[in-house]
Amino acid sequence: MALDERFKGVGVALVTPLDSSFNIDFDGLKKLIDFVSEGGVDYLVVQGTTGETATTTTDEKKALLDFVKKNNLKGLPIIYGCGGNNTQTVLDTIKNLDFEGIDAILSVCPYYNKPSQAGIIAHFKAIADASPVPVILYNVPGRTVVNMKAETVLELAGHPNIIGLKDACSSMEQYMEIAWKAPKDFLLLSGDDNLVTPMISIGWHGVISVVANAFPREFGAMTWHALEGRFAEAAALQFSFLDFDHLLYVEANPVGIKKCLEIKEICSSEVRLPLVKASDELGNALESAMKREGFL
Repeated sequence: MALDERFKGVGVALVTPLDSSFNIDFDGLKKLIDFVSEGGVDYLVVQGTTGETATTTTDEKKALLDFVKKNNLKGLPIIYGCGGNNTQTVLDTIKNLDFEGIDAILSVCPYYNKPSQAGIIAHFKAIADASPVPVILYNVPGRTVVNMKAETVLELAGHPNIIGLKDACSSMEQYMEIAWKAPKDFLLLSGDDNLVTPMISIGWHGVISVVANAFPREFGAMTWHALEGRFAEAAALQFSFLDFDHLLYVEANPVGIKKCLEIKEICSSEVRLPLVKASDELGNALESAMKREGFL
């Protein structure tokens, strides 16, 4: 099987714009889809964790997905976030989901209940067996508490319906081991915006990005410079995001990136409780950094 080229480059983990009453702002979402599409992202990720999946209802998730499908005017591939810490609930979601227009699902490692590696393997094999579209694993131990180890990823890579991994464990050693030992057709996607260039240098294929919501053109240029072997140019852009990227997470994701989108007049910075929107201090720091790095 060949590498699925649709998911090389930059996928954007779309935020969910909200209005002042905390309802979904579909006008803002349309503006965001158009902005990232014109900015050159390679595919769209709907209801990843950056989309505030923990506080969107089942009906809202369906409405968001349907809206992105209908307003995806460039026909970009769509990945849908479909994961959780109750395996049966994920399977029920898959059973009831309309997969028309969905090219793959992104499924996060189970969180809070801290499964063993054997439990993680059984969980994802059940999802992959049930899903009518390919599955991309998502390892993000900073949110889930448990790290999906390299040997676990490599075992799951043998499943015919598991085509890739998004990894945000921040361990270059783990990234190197996976790149070294994974099948050549297994898609490797960074979940660490600040490590994209070095990860591509050891064989990774791109990124599912938070930053690309507000800076699709710059982040896309950086990623493709690296993929095409122009590492000096990629590094220069990567360095421009180094300090800036840290600010995005000071008050939790997607608080920071939504503030950037508000500064760029794309959508508001509202988030749902228990998150609160960016403080004035953070907003000022982000705006200053955007001006300093030439992002405004």
